[in-house]
Amino acid sequence: MENRTITENRLCAFAAFLQKEEKSPATVEKYLREVQCFAAWLAAHGATVNKEAVTAYKEELLNKGFCPATINGKLTALDRLFGFWGWEGCKVKHLKVQRRLFREPGKELTREEYERLVIAARTSGKARLALLLEAICATGIRVSEVQYLTVEAARAGKAEIMLKGKIRTILLPNKLCHKLLKYAKKQNTAAGEVFVTRSGKSLSRKQIWAEMKALCKKAGVTPTKVFPHNLRHLFARIFYKACKDVAKLADVLGHSSIETTRIYLISTGAEHARTLNRLRLIA
Repeated sequence: MENRTITENRLCAFAAFLQKEEKSPATVEKYLREVQCFAAWLAAHGATVNKEAVTAYKEELLNKGFCPATINGKLTALDRLFGFWGWEGCKVKHLKVQRRLFREPGKELTREEYERLVIAARTSGKARLALLLEAICATGIRVSEVQYLTVEAARAGKAEIMLKGKIRTILLPNKLCHKLLKYAKKQNTAAGEVFVTRSGKSLSRKQIWAEMKALCKKAGVTPTKVFPHNLRHLFARIFYKACKDVAKLADVLGHSSIETTRIYLISTGAEHARTLNRLRLIA
């Protein structure tokens, strides 16, 4: 019987496979992290990789209170690993998750809160962060796509984004272009990325995340609402309210499936309740 163990060499080979498939750095990092967590669980239980072990791992995650979406995300990472090594028999069924009807208000960033974050960044002397918040929210780009906001893109009024094997063009608002060029000139950046560190390197996801979190107290915004992807969600909701075209929004966001885009448009529980009340079905 094949020795199914998760070794460093196998992890390195798996990482190389994911990179060859042009998975984003964030996806590669997540898959490796989840596989390492499973490997640690196996070691703690003296188990090897088989379907019974994966089933027990899934049940333990459930008992610990992990939400179904999180558990399915972990299982997806394991599925990719098993598929790569030909361990198809180790895969287990994912949890069935009913589509959410509404989003928890405690996790949804409002336009007012976004504006407070921008003001907090400006008044704290963080001009780069303030402009970065505006750039992400005004275009709906992913944090991994910030590198495509270049001086050349600002001059052209559009950015060519290449990610996940796809190329798409996003238009940049005139006001944003003006601000980007003004900031770049002030930083003596004649070409290339606008948002860089003092040493000229690209801003990392972790750095952007940390700088945003540091604004929460001054802006008076709950920390659970403040992270880069929530700016993308805010852009999606405002864009949809303006055009009411989910297919167009999917193209702008770079989604392959409209179903993914619909997740961005889920309303809050309060909005859902107001909709029910407007039906006036109770005498």
